[in-house]
Amino acid sequence: MNTVTLSIGLREDVNRRALGAFEGKPQGARISFASTDLLWSTLTRKRWEILRAMMAQGAISIREVARRVGRDVKAVHGDVRALIAAGVIESAAGGGVIFPYDAVHVDFTLEASAA
Repeated sequence: MNTVTLSIGLREDVNRRALGAFEGKPQGARISFASTDLLWSTLTRKRWEILRAMMAQGAISIREVARRVGRDVKAVHGDVRALIAAGVIESAAGGGVIFPYDAVHVDFTLEASAA
């Protein structure tokens, strides 16, 4: 299974994983967000639907993504652009967009605030 892990990571964690990768240690596919707020504002319910529709499908057009999720092409286009900007999906070389994973794992810890 080709799984990507979405996580909340401090810059130090990201740097540590990058250094490990340079040393040849497998890190797995990972997309890190600076905070839970950023993760949830980027990955809205409708954007999760887009990811689910794109999983392991190869490159597909935005129009096809819109058809699969039953939404307006213009609205899906805006969500796709936001996901590309966040580094979650990619523009495909021959056109369209791609999310090359067939599973998503979300990994973070919610802690009590120091109020």
